[in-house]
Amino acid sequence: MSIFKHAADILEAKVSKLLSKAEDPAETLELSYEKMITSLQDAKRHLADVVTERVSLENQIAQAQTLAAKAEADARMALNAGREDLARSALAEKQAGAQKIAALQEAHDRVAAQAQKLMEYEQALQDRIEQFRTQKEVMKSQMAAAQAQVKVTASLTGLGHGLDDAGDTLRRMQDRTAHEQAKAQAMDGLLASGIIDDPLDHRTQTEREMDKLRATSGVDDDLARLKADLAAKQG
Repeated sequence: MSIFKHAADILEAKVSKLLSKAEDPAETLELSYEKMITSLQDAKRHLADVVTERVSLENQIAQAQTLAAKAEADARMALNAGREDLARSALAEKQAGAQKIAALQEAHDRVAAQAQKLMEYEQALQDRIEQFRTQKEVMKSQMAAAQAQVKVTASLTGLGHGLDDAGDTLRRMQDRTAHEQAKAQAMDGLLASGIIDDPLDHRTQTEREMDKLRATSGVDDDLARLKADLAAKQG
């Protein structure tokens, strides 16, 4: 791997990491939902335009059919009046109207089929948007619960702000206490062995040893006395 390829990979990884931190999944879901709503509104507008064209064609067909019926009625009237020439003219108008009706009907059928497809598409899109909205709300709720759990767990384990400092302080206090306890025990041992002196104790080393011996002897005497009393009572 070349140094340039390696540098490019590092840069891409850093950019991806920054984008991941900057992106808010909840906002992304809302943006996707808004885009779907916009698509639905566009589909509704297109459907309205096509339906309008279909209705216009239906009105033109109805008007042409009315004119064709009138032309046939005029032809009958002309024949009754002995005017075959007028009857021919009226029937010619009827034939022209029939051709117009056929062309309008063909256009109407195409537009009606297009309108039907748009209605099906609009309904499918609306169903999909509703499904996405439900999934979006569920995912947002799950994400909020997960984020809350992460924060609580981080606090309890000391990964969050506050307890991590408290944990460090507690550990330092424990170490300091253990150190002071060890130091006190060492001082007691040195004092008892006579290596260091109590400034308030003006006895000599010999006097201290004798006092310690007398204290020990006194304890032994008291213990022997209590044992003798107990044996006398049991006897």
